[in-house]
Amino acid sequence: MTRREFAASPLAAALRQAAPAGSRLAQPMRWFQLAFVEDDPGRYDMQFWLDFLRRVRAQGVCLSAGGCVAFYPTSIPLHYRSRFMKEGDDPFGDLARECRRMGLAILARVDPHAAHDDVFQAHPDWIARDAEGRPRRHWAMPDYWVTCGLGPYNFEFLRDVVREIAGRYDIDGIFANRWSGSGMCWCDHCRRNFRAFCGRDLPRTADRSDPLWPVWREFFNQRLFELWETLDAAVRSVRPEAAFIPNTGGGANAEIDMKRAGARAPFLVADRQARYGVLPAWANGKNAKEYRAALGAKPVAGIISVGLEAPYRWKDSVQQPEEIQLWAVDGIAHGMRPWVTKFNAKPLDQRWFRPVEELFAWHARHEPYFRNEANLARVAVVYSQETARLAAPDAEDFIRGACHALIEARIPFEMVHEGLLDADHLKPFRALVLPDIAVLSHAQCEQIRAFAAAGGGIVATHETSLYDESGRRRTDFGLADLFGCSYAGNTIARQQNAYIDIRGRGHPLLEGLRDAGRFIHGVRRVEIHPHDPALPPLTTMPSYPDLPMEEVYVRQPPTSIPAVLCRSHGKGRVVYFPWDIDRTFWEVLSPDHGRLLANAVRWALQEEPLLVLEGPGLVDVAVWRQASSLTVHLVNLTNPYAMKGPIREHIPLPPQRLRLRCPQKPRRARWLWKDEEARCRWRDGVLEAQTPPIALYDVLALDL
Repeated sequence: MTRREFAASPLAAALRQAAPAGSRLAQPMRWFQLAFVEDDPGRYDMQFWLDFLRRVRAQGVCLSAGGCVAFYPTSIPLHYRSRFMKEGDDPFGDLARECRRMGLAILARVDPHAAHDDVFQAHPDWIARDAEGRPRRHWAMPDYWVTCGLGPYNFEFLRDVVREIAGRYDIDGIFANRWSGSGMCWCDHCRRNFRAFCGRDLPRTADRSDPLWPVWREFFNQRLFELWETLDAAVRSVRPEAAFIPNTGGGANAEIDMKRAGARAPFLVADRQARYGVLPAWANGKNAKEYRAALGAKPVAGIISVGLEAPYRWKDSVQQPEEIQLWAVDGIAHGMRPWVTKFNAKPLDQRWFRPVEELFAWHARHEPYFRNEANLARVAVVYSQETARLAAPDAEDFIRGACHALIEARIPFEMVHEGLLDADHLKPFRALVLPDIAVLSHAQCEQIRAFAAAGGGIVATHETSLYDESGRRRTDFGLADLFGCSYAGNTIARQQNAYIDIRGRGHPLLEGLRDAGRFIHGVRRVEIHPHDPALPPLTTMPSYPDLPMEEVYVRQPPTSIPAVLCRSHGKGRVVYFPWDIDRTFWEVLSPDHGRLLANAVRWALQEEPLLVLEGPGLVDVAVWRQASSLTVHLVNLTNPYAMKGPIREHIPLPPQRLRLRCPQKPRRARWLWKDEEARCRWRDGVLEAQTPPIALYDVLALDL
């Protein structure tokens, strides 16, 4: 019986039921990726890397196999072999075989985004085209051509490549990098397929303001899922227990529908490899939450590049050791399985070895405490791909502002995908934050109403629910009854020199702000008609001149225009800010805005906090349950480079006072970073402890 005949047999079907495709990929807690460059064959030290894998106690590897360069003796026409491979060489196969002997899970990496000239000569229709129909040369390597991700190159050529690799080698899956193309393509296949999809011609540009942009995004997603299905079927046709794993996903701006991807994938890899530009140190943890919102309990590995991640692509240099560790532990704290990647198997700069070895070895020693079963956060931030696609291209700024406010307040939180607002997915949470979730369907609005009516808290901002699922502006908010106001027909795009007056100093929202009297407003504001004439605790002082300086004074008495509405709905509480408090907080980082957002969440929560951590500094927190333990993760972000890396050193936090709701008295308590016993006091379901000084990261592990 051939492998293909076996794959179609009843026995293979039974085995697929017993061991779902990709099930072996769920086991590794620590991954290492070695990405070959073309001259690695015959020039790198394989034994060095095998020894390194043992030292870091890796459990899974991702190894370069094929695509634009094949590192195995392929039989597929036009599949370019590394010119440094000699007759009989099999760099991928040799390394994969030794890794399997070590018991490691194996992903074979392919990258189909570029092709050599012989591909162009034989199949010019496989190459991506610009809007004028001209074939695209590779932007970094002009000898290469850029391939169309949605046409026959991927659907046929790559299909044959992944089938050949899976058929020849004992692997657990194919990992595809840059599988979705390199931006919008105007080749004949894309033009024809788009017309069949919607009856229209492709938009002339990739400008989001083009009315056809949302239609193209729908088309793009449909083709990606068709491609995913095609390539996964090709892998499973010869290796039923394996899976195709696309390098895809993310948050509001993810290229692919995360709800659909989460339902389909047995495992995904979060490819935010490091910081560059203005990016906070907590961004890796946010990435973990975004993937988990879609995948649930399925594993997510987070790529950590030891190289510099910047547009200038210094791939053969390395990051600061302290930065590598900080990026890694923030992902680990929020449920990510670390995946360290190294490009070029001939390491030139070796400063990354020690921090990776130390971190991975520590992680391995305490592995049971990282096999999480549930996150215990009671607050969730909703992220909306549809809002980013249809109404707010800067949706990420609203989300980041909400996240940073919660991190500063040390409130544990998760994230929820807009497509998963049903009762089962919201059951773990007591409060939802809706950071300008402008696009919501009627059904989604009903789900949010039901959550609030049952006792859940809602904190919403700006244009939340003002647009329907097609991106059309409603005449009124879809959640007007929850907010206690109606849309007045106008959204102010830019407020200059506007303020907020404090009118009701007794409200809990004003904790820490009561002496302010007046503080800065946001930049954007929705004009509303409140349903209740009662004066809200915060009112708006609209813009007045800010130049010349002699004219900077208030012309009118305080207004009754609400800057916030706080009310009950059923058993729940609702806070609505008709302005961009979250986005402005992210841009300006005014402590007043962060404090106000955190106070709103605490008031809406209506319960004692899960975790209270008192002391100076910026700390990212998470609380997890494992099979027989609880863990509290504390990541020290207190650093002058917390918002723009790389950090140079770990600056220790002084001891903090910790209070945790813990229904069961622990049998044992330890601080895992130095493996020290923790002195705790437990009484009436509450555990109290003092942390040791925290330089980078610590985990309080409570055995139950």
